[in-house]
Amino acid sequence: MNLEARQKAREILKQYEKHGWTLRRVLLSDATRETLSAALENLFGDAPIEAFETDALWFSRAVAANGNESWELRRITGAPFALLKVFNETTNETEREAARRETEKRLLNGK
Repeated sequence: MNLEARQKAREILKQYEKHGWTLRRVLLSDATRETLSAALENLFGDAPIEAFETDALWFSRAVAANGNESWELRRITGAPFALLKVFNETTNETEREAARRETEKRLLNGK
């Protein structure tokens, strides 16, 4: 992740936080992890960092009115692209994780 991509990540973080989203996970390519190794904690706080084929951020926020929780996967570089997954309160963590992994596959395929 070059300086421009790092700045884009900061902008995305600021935008999502402004609208009540919480950074939950960071997906980074091996190259990006190597480039940013010293700056990862400073940039992404204590969000878990996982190996991935491209660089993306998982955010979540609760929707108090109906008990749902929204998760959004946002690509860091390239054209702005995000995928949304909404979970109801009865969805267990195993089902949620499977849905998040499927969403990650969709991001890689651009769908």
